[in-house]
Amino acid sequence: MLSTLKLHFYNNRRRQLIWGIGILVIATTLHQLKPLLSSTPYDYPFSSPNKTDVTGQLEQELAFHKSRIRQTPTDGLSQADLASTYLKLARATGDANWYLLAEQSAEQSLQKLPFNNQGAQLVQAKVAEARHDFEQAIFLANEVLATQPYSEQAQSILITAHLGKGNLLEAQAVANTLVERVPTLSALTLRGLVHVAQGQDNEAIRDFEAALKAEEPQEAGSSAWTRTLMGRFYASRGDHQTARQLYQEALEILPRYALALVQMAALETRQGHYRSAQKLYSQVFTSQDYANVWDHVALQGMAQVANLQGNQTDAQQLWQQAEDQFRQHQDLETFGHRRALAQLLLARGNKADLPEALELMEADLQTRQDAETLDTYAWVLMRLDRWKEAQQALQTVIAQGSRNAVSFYRAGLIEQQLGNESAASQYFQSAQATDPTFSQRDRQIWGLSH
Repeated sequence: MLSTLKLHFYNNRRRQLIWGIGILVIATTLHQLKPLLSSTPYDYPFSSPNKTDVTGQLEQELAFHKSRIRQTPTDGLSQADLASTYLKLARATGDANWYLLAEQSAEQSLQKLPFNNQGAQLVQAKVAEARHDFEQAIFLANEVLATQPYSEQAQSILITAHLGKGNLLEAQAVANTLVERVPTLSALTLRGLVHVAQGQDNEAIRDFEAALKAEEPQEAGSSAWTRTLMGRFYASRGDHQTARQLYQEALEILPRYALALVQMAALETRQGHYRSAQKLYSQVFTSQDYANVWDHVALQGMAQVANLQGNQTDAQQLWQQAEDQFRQHQDLETFGHRRALAQLLLARGNKADLPEALELMEADLQTRQDAETLDTYAWVLMRLDRWKEAQQALQTVIAQGSRNAVSFYRAGLIEQQLGNESAASQYFQSAQATDPTFSQRDRQIWGLSH
C-alpha cells in the first residue's frame, strides 16, 4: 500500500514537473516576443480615398484602350495597355475570365511588337503566377529583368513565385536585393512575408512596420493589403487585439476590401463571435458587381460558423453552395483553386470526398510546395490513415522554418498515432507556444479534433 502511494506521488510530481516545463517554455517565448507583439499599428497618415466605383473606372479605361486600338490596329503598346487593364479587372473583380482576356491581349501585343515590350511580358508573367504556373512566371520575369534589371514588378513576381514553390532562400535573396534598392511599401511587405515563411518573426515585424512608414497616399490598395497581412500574422501568434486594429484600419482605407473582411470574419469566428462573423462574411457578396472568387470563401466561412454552432443542416447547405460556386468556375484547375476546393471537402468531413481531395492535392503539389499546400496534403493523408506519408509532408513544412500552430498540432497528432509520444508532446507545446490562444475551437475549424 505504501509503495503504491509513493508511486502515485512520484507520478503526480512528474506530471507537475512536465507541465511546469511546458508553461516555462511558453512563457519564455512570449516574453521574448512581447516587445514585438505589443506593437501598436501605425495610423493611416492620409485621408481615406473616395468611395469610387473602381470597376466602373476600369471599364472606362478599357473602352479608351479599345478605341485607340481601333484607330491604330498595329500599335503593340496600346494592346499591352489593354492587357494590363484586363489584369486590373481580374484582380478587382476576382473574375478569372479577365485573366484569360489579359493573356490573349498580351499575346497579340507581342505579335505586333515582339521586342522591347516588357509591359506585355509582365502581364503574361502575372497571369502565369495567378495560374500557379510558377516556373513560367519565373522564366518570364527573368526575361524582363534581362532588359530591365531594376524592374520592381518583375522582382516582385520572382519573390511570390519562389514562395509558392517553397524556394525560400531564392525568395529571400530577391527580396533583399529589391528592398536594398527600393525600400517601398510593397517590397518591404513581400520581404516580411518571406520572413514569416521562414519563421523569422522579429525580422517580419520590422519589415511590416517599415513598410507602413514607407507608404504613399496613392497606394491605398497596397496599404490595406499590408495591414491585412500584418493582421493575419498577429492573429496567428495569438495577438488578437493588434490583428483586429489592423483589419479595422484596412477597412477604413477600403471599406469593402474582401481580404480584410474574410480575415476579420475568421478572427471573429476563432473568438466565438459568430453573429459578427456572419455579418462580415455577408458583406463580401456585395463587395463587387461580379461573381468573384471571394464568394466561395465567404460561403465556406459561414458554413464553418454554422458547424461550430451545431447547426449541421445549415452548414451542409452552405458547404454545398460553396462547392457549387467552385464547380461553376471552368477555370478551377487553370487558376489554381484546387487547394481551396480540397480544404472545403476536408472541412465538410464526408469520407466520400476524400479521393477527390487527394487527387486535387496531388495535382496541386506539382506546381507549388509552400507550407499551406503541404499542410493541406498532410490533412488529406491523415484522413486516409496514411500516417507515415503525412509525417513526411509536415516534416518538410517544419524544415522550411514555418511556425504555424495548426501544422505543429497536426504534426503532434501524427506522431501520437505513430506511437512517438515524446515527439507528439513537443509538437503540441510548439503549437501552444506559437499561438497561446490556440483552442479547441481552432482544432475543430482545422479538422484536428477527430
